[in-house]
Order: sequence, then C-alpha cells, then structure tokens
Amino acid sequence: MSSRRRLMVAGLTMVLMAGLGACGSGSGQGDGPSPVSGNSSGGQYDSGDDDDRATPPETAAVTGLRDAVRHVSRKTTKVTRPHMVRKCTSSKGSRKCRNVRSGTETHTRVVRQERWCVSLNDVDGDAKRDAVWYQVTRVTYDEAAAADRLAPMKFTPEATGCDQ
Repeated sequence: MSSRRRLMVAGLTMVLMAGLGACGSGSGQGDGPSPVSGNSSGGQYDSGDDDDRATPPETAAVTGLRDAVRHVSRKTTKVTRPHMVRKCTSSKGSRKCRNVRSGTETHTRVVRQERWCVSLNDVDGDAKRDAVWYQVTRVTYDEAAAADRLAPMKFTPEATGCDQ
C-alpha cells in the first residue's frame, strides 16, 4: 500500500471514529475520562495520558431526598466479522502482500453500557421536582442503595436521565 493511500485510510479512519464517538449512546458513560476517585463529590478526573480529550466540565451538585435506585446492566451480543489474513507473493526480487478473507471470527459487541442511577425527590429544595433520575458513579449508587428511602442526599451526577 502506498504511503499516500495509507495516509488517506488513516485520515478516513480518524473521521469515522470521531463521527461514531459523537453518535454514541448519549449516556455520558465512556465518552470522557474516567473518575479518579470513587467518592461521591466528583470533580476529580483522570486526564487520560493516552488521549488529548479535555476534562469534562463539572456539573453542579444536586441535593434532594432519595427516592429510588436503578442498575442498568451491560448488554452484549455475539457478532461475526470476516477474518482477514495477510498473504504475500514473491516474484523476481519483488514482494507483494495483501489482506485476504479467510473465514469469519466471532467477537462480543457492547450494545448498552452499564449504568447506575439514583432518583431524587424535592431536587434542590423544589417540592415540584420529584422523581428526577441521575446517572451516578458506582460508589454513589452504593451509598444511595444503603440509605433509607427519603434520606437526604447530595452528589454530583455524571448525567441526567436513566434511559434503558
């Protein structure tokens, strides 16, 4: 493969990866750096030495009365894709290599990311804002699950909503 074509393929791959990243599940999970500490205060993020993404903006902490908790498990499926092998041929001092299909291979694809959610009543002191769902860290979810119903809670959510 010529260097010009290799460069075009690399550029196209980058554009495709950026497009697919933007079209993610919208859950907020896996879209940015991972939290460094498991505390419910949030705010500390690993900048991820292996990528150049910016640290996500901190969302404001919310307070309210614990209503319910929900764990949405990760959903996967087995899919097949072509198995490619590299075949090379030599003739009179030149060698040409190309990838050819040789059967199929099975791999696991994640259909839905795992999420932990907490629902609050009287969000930020507003009695009209009940049953508001927030996606939270696993540690915050564990704290909420251990707390009594209608116990006061304060945490920094990772995202709003808890779509299934």
